[in-house]
Amino acid sequence: MASPAAPVQPPPPRPVRFGILGCADIARKVSRALLMLPPGAATVAAVGSRSEDKARRFVAETGLPAARPHGSYESLLGDPDVEAVYLPLPTSLHVPWATAAAARGKHLLLEKPTALCAAELDAILAACDAAGVQFMDTTMWIHNPRTAKMREILADKDAFGDVRVINSMCSFRASEDFLQNDIRVKPDLDALGVLGDVGWYCIRSILWAVDYELPETVIAHRHPVKNQAGVLLACGATLYWEDGKTATFNCSFLLNLAFDVTIYGTNGTLHVTDLVIPHEEKSGEFSVASKSNFVKPTIGWYPLPSKHVVTTYLPQEALMVQEFSRLVQNIRDAGGRPEEKWPTITRKTQVVLDAVNASIDKGSVPIEVAS
Repeated sequence: MASPAAPVQPPPPRPVRFGILGCADIARKVSRALLMLPPGAATVAAVGSRSEDKARRFVAETGLPAARPHGSYESLLGDPDVEAVYLPLPTSLHVPWATAAAARGKHLLLEKPTALCAAELDAILAACDAAGVQFMDTTMWIHNPRTAKMREILADKDAFGDVRVINSMCSFRASEDFLQNDIRVKPDLDALGVLGDVGWYCIRSILWAVDYELPETVIAHRHPVKNQAGVLLACGATLYWEDGKTATFNCSFLLNLAFDVTIYGTNGTLHVTDLVIPHEEKSGEFSVASKSNFVKPTIGWYPLPSKHVVTTYLPQEALMVQEFSRLVQNIRDAGGRPEEKWPTITRKTQVVLDAVNASIDKGSVPIEVAS
């Protein structure tokens, strides 16, 4: 009697072949993330720079021996082996190169801030939509499992209630060399300055906390700090919703390192001190106070806030690339459509950023947020 045939195993997924368009420092972090992924997720096929020597050095220094160096951005986009592009160029270069990548059928993982304004972002998203390619920005903390756990708590109406107030603070103390020479302080490269850099995280954290409901109005705080070229080094704003919710954020290149977000609900409070870059790469903490009251006669709290620790087998930037690669594989191998969630939340972040920038330019007047 013949033994039953062994079940046929499906072939392993083909990894998504990335091209890295530019050799910025942040590209080293994403290159490391790509090397950490399990087999079948993604690989780096090519690296492009304005000089082939620089691309070769990047390949050697980041441990990407299989990646082909290209001496121009055009050459990388013309590489038929590249399926997806990670683009960490200065923001002023995003529109021409992101739209060119989409036009070549390359899926696009775009560094934040994604554009100088929503109109520029719309050109990028339209190019991606026309080509049927996946778009995602690089807000890495969104992909951390801690973020999903915090979402569960915010969604618990009994324990947390309704979100009513959010405070967000993102800053780091930049060196004098940074303040003089970094692209983030150059008006021709990254004109949004601190607002586009860590301010992007502040705005995204606020929108995330309210499930991406856009505010009705924003008002920038008075007396933003700018450098001699007019680029923002420190600023903030308050956001107002029609139902009475409010949120405040501050971002700075001039203060100690902080990535604090506190979310206040009718029944609970959630606080995280290292949202953007966790204190430890593979674990993240946050605290929650729920239905707090005084210990009479006002000598303490009950119940005490609880501490939550969420571990992860991969750092958040690797999880981001893994999720992006999964979406690309679904399009390439299963005939799926691009996931619309990612361009949608990117655009909402950009729209609020634009409103804050407009309020700063007009002397802290209220600016209505476009629907």
